[in-house]
Amino acid sequence: MALKDAALHALIEPVVTAMGFELWGIEYRPQGKHSQLVIYIDHADGVSVDHCADVSRQVSAVLDVEDPIPGEYRLEVSSPGMDRPLYTLDQFARYAGHEVALKLRVAFDGRRKFQGLLAGIEEDEVLLQLDGEEYCFPIESIDQARVVPRFED
Repeated sequence: MALKDAALHALIEPVVTAMGFELWGIEYRPQGKHSQLVIYIDHADGVSVDHCADVSRQVSAVLDVEDPIPGEYRLEVSSPGMDRPLYTLDQFARYAGHEVALKLRVAFDGRRKFQGLLAGIEEDEVLLQLDGEEYCFPIESIDQARVVPRFED
């Protein structure tokens, strides 16, 4: 987790937790005047638009006081959705047995994108089964990961 992400996480997580939600993840996308801070929240009973609006108001108040991000940015609070991003080893462990798509920071075997069955975790590595082989990726090597939703007929 980058230093800025860790600082944002430390500010935002207590607010989200106090409201009864899990802070699933944070993405800060710096783009000048169009920068964006996306906060993903989760709850066992689901997340509604009203929940997102309530959390947005509370988090916005904390961010206005603490001012951890210089300049303008847009705050977005969202459910992680069915194609949820995965950030932590705990989240990867929870979604073992599901199909995931990974994008690595640096190419491995000539490629950066992998999609396969999430076999689990082992220490600080994510295990992915793909084409009859198992790959072990250190979590630090993963740039992005998302659950691939499957719809039954």
